[in-house]
Amino acid sequence: MPVSNPVTGPVSDGSPASDSGHLDISRRRLLGTVGAAGAAGLVIGAAGGAGIATAVSDDGSVTTGAGGSRALTSVGSTEVVFHGRHQPGITTPLQARGHLVAFDLAAGAGRKEAAALLRRWSATARTLMAGEVPSGDTGIALDAGPSSLTVTFGFGRTFFDRTGLAARRPAQLDPLPAFSSDAVDPKRSEGDLWVQIGADDALVAFHALRALQKDAGDAARVRWQMNGFNRSAGATARPMTARNLMGQVDGTNNPKTTDPDFDRRIFVPTGATGAQDWMAGGSYAVVRRIRMLLDDWEGLPRERQERVIGRRKADGAPLSGGSETTPLDLDKRGPDGKLAIPDNAHARISAPEQNGGAAMLRRPFSFHDGIGADGTPDAGLLFVCWQADPLRGFVPVQRKLDRGDALSPFIRHESSGLFAVPGGAAEGEYVGQRLLEG
Repeated sequence: MPVSNPVTGPVSDGSPASDSGHLDISRRRLLGTVGAAGAAGLVIGAAGGAGIATAVSDDGSVTTGAGGSRALTSVGSTEVVFHGRHQPGITTPLQARGHLVAFDLAAGAGRKEAAALLRRWSATARTLMAGEVPSGDTGIALDAGPSSLTVTFGFGRTFFDRTGLAARRPAQLDPLPAFSSDAVDPKRSEGDLWVQIGADDALVAFHALRALQKDAGDAARVRWQMNGFNRSAGATARPMTARNLMGQVDGTNNPKTTDPDFDRRIFVPTGATGAQDWMAGGSYAVVRRIRMLLDDWEGLPRERQERVIGRRKADGAPLSGGSETTPLDLDKRGPDGKLAIPDNAHARISAPEQNGGAAMLRRPFSFHDGIGADGTPDAGLLFVCWQADPLRGFVPVQRKLDRGDALSPFIRHESSGLFAVPGGAAEGEYVGQRLLEG
C-alpha cells in the first residue's frame, strides 16, 4: 500500500496504480534497487557539507561520490535528500549538468496561486530527487537512478509585489548596483521565481526541468532559461577542483563547510527575526551569465594568462608559490623586484583579505550556446554564488573587480539576477511555506 505524505500525497511502494494502469515505481527499482548497477546507493543530506561521499561497491572496491573517481555504475545511484535545514544545491558538490530557469507569475496570479505552485514544485522535486517516477510521467529518465539530482527554489524582488508580500521583502533583495563592465540583457535577467536544477546525468536534469515547467501550468511562464555543464563524475583519477572554459582551475578559494564561520557567511541565521524570519537557514543567490571572449583569451601565451589570473594554469597554485591550496602571498616579489602576483591579477583583487573578508560560495556551471557566423563561440560561465548577504558578499568584490581586474577585457556580463532562497522544507512542508502562509 502507498504511504501517505502530507506534502506529496501518496508515495508509491511500487504497487500498480489501478486507476490509470501506470506503474508508479522508482527508477532505482527499475535498476534492480541499485544492486544491479554494481554499487551501493549514496545519500547526501541537504543539511550536510560539500564533502566527498563514498560507498563500497559489490566487488568490494571503494567508489567516491560527488565528482571523485568512482565506478560509472555508481553515478546514477547517488541521492540527495530534499528535506533539511538548507535547500539542496547549495553545498551539494558540483554536478555534471545544470539548468537555470526564471519564471514570472501570470497576470492575475497572486499569493494563493504562488503557494499552490510551490506546493506542486516541492512535491515534484522531492519525488524526482528520490529517484521516483511521478504519475503521468513522460519516461525521459525512466532507466536512471537519482543521479545526484537537486532542485533549488528562490524568489526575486518582484515576487513580493505580485503576491502582496512587499512588507516581508528583505533589504538584501535591493537591486544590485550597475557595474561599468555590464552588458546586461533585461529579458534574460531577474524574474519572480528562480529554479536551479543540477544532476550528474543530462536526461535526469532535463526530466526535472520539463516536469517543473509542466507543473507551472497557468500560474507562471518562463522568463528565461539557461543550460550548463561541468566535468562528469569519475572523469579524473582523483577529486579535483573544476576547470572553467578558459582552462583555469576555478573555485580554489571557496569557503569550506568546515570553516568555523561558514554558516555565518553563507546562510541567514536561524534566529532571524522580522522580515527575515522566513529566510532562516536560507541564502541569497547572485546569478550572472558571463560570456568568455575565448578567441582573445586563447591568443594570449600561457605566461600572460597566468599573470592575468595570478595562478599557474597547470595546477592552480598561486604565482607566489606552493600548491593549489597554499594561501596567496600578496607581498612576495620576484628576482626582478616585481610582485609575484600582479597588482591587477584576478586572484589578488577577489581575495577575501583584499575585500574586508567578504566571501561567497561560488557554484557555477559552464555553458556553450553555439557558434556565431563569425566563428565566435557563445560560451562562458553561468556564475552562481551564495552568501548570507549579497551587499557584504558579492557586491564589494564585484565593485573592486570592476575597477581594475586584468580579466575584465576577456569577459562580458550579459545577464544578472538576485534571488532570496529560503531555508529547506521540513517534512510536511513545501519550500517557501513560512513566507506564503506566515
